[in-house]
Amino acid sequence: MASPVTLDNPLFARIWTFMSSRETDWLRDRRRENLEGLSGRVLEVGAGTGSNFGFYPDTVTEVVAPEPESRLREAAREAAAAAPVPVTVMASTVEALDAGEPFDAIVCSLVLCSVDQPEQVLRQLYALLKPGGELRYFEHVASRGARGGLQRLADATIWPRLFGNCHTHRDTEAMITAAGFTVGTSRRGHQFPVWAPVPVSEFALGCASRPA
Repeated sequence: MASPVTLDNPLFARIWTFMSSRETDWLRDRRRENLEGLSGRVLEVGAGTGSNFGFYPDTVTEVVAPEPESRLREAAREAAAAAPVPVTVMASTVEALDAGEPFDAIVCSLVLCSVDQPEQVLRQLYALLKPGGELRYFEHVASRGARGGLQRLADATIWPRLFGNCHTHRDTEAMITAAGFTVGTSRRGHQFPVWAPVPVSEFALGCASRPA
């Protein structure tokens, strides 16, 4: 069965558009950090409203940005028109992309938490990346202790319904490694104070590669 190219979610689109219009300097800095040093042809998974587009360095020759949600895609196309590098926004999920010319780099920003089958998606990304190419990721990840319990509760109740299938308690870096990537650099941190009961506080920001 073929993967769908569109996945409309009007409630999430409204929530995400509101949140994107009010991103903090901290979050914008993490987006910028995740894109530093990229070059060549880049695939951005789940473009959303195009919040990353303004941070691509001019060494990037093209960004291909699939976005399956029609309302978010419209916003992403507006952002693409103002981007410092060429950006092509397309109606697709990453699962539905045809294997063609491989990419020099792939960017994932706050998206692997929301795909139905992250292991499958990461294997697809591995196939779409050139040998020696980079996977840049900035993702919410599973926490331990009390926050981990809060994440599991959130995932089992209302959180995925409100936030576009976001699952907060995923061991994303372990799945990246299991898909065949080699993690080169990685750091963990918290978006909010460690005492704050927010499921999506802990993040991982890193660079993995497909072995040459």
